[in-house]
Amino acid sequence: MLKKWMIAVFSVLLLLAGCSGGQDESAKKHKEKQFEGSGKVEYPYHYPLTGIGTFENPTARAIAVMINNHPQARPQSGLNKADIVYELLAEAEVTRFLAIYQSEQEGVAGPVRSARHYYIKLAAGYDALFIAHGYSPQAKQMLDNRYIDHINGMQYDGTLFKRSSARKAPHNSYISFENIYKGAEMHKYAMNTPPSSLTFLSSEEVEAMTGAEAESATVNFSGNSLFTSIYKFDKELGKYKRYVRNDLTVDLDTKEPVLIDNVFIVETTYRVIDSAGRREVDLTSGGNAYLLQKGFWKKVEWRNLNGRILPYENGAVAGLVPGKTWICVIPKNPGLERAVTLKTAEE
Repeated sequence: MLKKWMIAVFSVLLLLAGCSGGQDESAKKHKEKQFEGSGKVEYPYHYPLTGIGTFENPTARAIAVMINNHPQARPQSGLNKADIVYELLAEAEVTRFLAIYQSEQEGVAGPVRSARHYYIKLAAGYDALFIAHGYSPQAKQMLDNRYIDHINGMQYDGTLFKRSSARKAPHNSYISFENIYKGAEMHKYAMNTPPSSLTFLSSEEVEAMTGAEAESATVNFSGNSLFTSIYKFDKELGKYKRYVRNDLTVDLDTKEPVLIDNVFIVETTYRVIDSAGRREVDLTSGGNAYLLQKGFWKKVEWRNLNGRILPYENGAVAGLVPGKTWICVIPKNPGLERAVTLKTAEE
């Protein structure tokens, strides 16, 4: 009799615990929904490279992918999910992207292109796993010397990296984040250490932002208009959209536009170092820069802090608007004043 009574009590306790757990989960979802609706969410965590709030601790390691920007590689896949995108000149008048992912690591990235040593240095500033397909001699030496954890399509073409039949090489190599993690496991790379956080403005600071207005910024890296980008501020969205000529930068697969919260344009010295036209880029000396946020622009400095190119104002790191950041690194000759055109709504 006692045994039967104990079993009955235990069953009731289990039932109550199950109901309580369901209620707790339901209450949590309701609470999150209420927070999201009110716009006054106090999240316990924030993604380190976007400053966007999250209810889960963002423990993922950053992943940096070399993305092709040749006209035959457009539109690209995955640029809309990158937290930070660097755009720099490679050879001739062609630019390439280094897309850094931490808050969103899903789907496919590409077309993946070959590495250059200065992109590797930028990736190292976030302790990122570096993904590329190919390399320059300088980059290969760094990778062979284990300067950074990496996975390269030269070793995994057709396995981790897949070729698209819709495009011709070298504009058709893609990799999924699922395969990136498979490759990381093969190499025993740790993937659970997030990068340190950037500096972000509070919501009150963003709302109080004022300054010189700029509806758009046209950025020229060279004399080739195929690589001239225009960043236009969308007032309804409160974000920047990117265009090349009149083509909106969108994701190949979803057609979603790339939406940007901070456009950071810096000038520095480029120097050709070999007969193939490969370059050395000064990423350490600092210098003049423009920072565009919420339809305003201001002249700031850039400095390299632990491998990261950051905006400085009055000797301190300038806060970023929470969200996505694009960093354009243009040659000092012609420099900001001649290579960047800012327009107000009235112009």
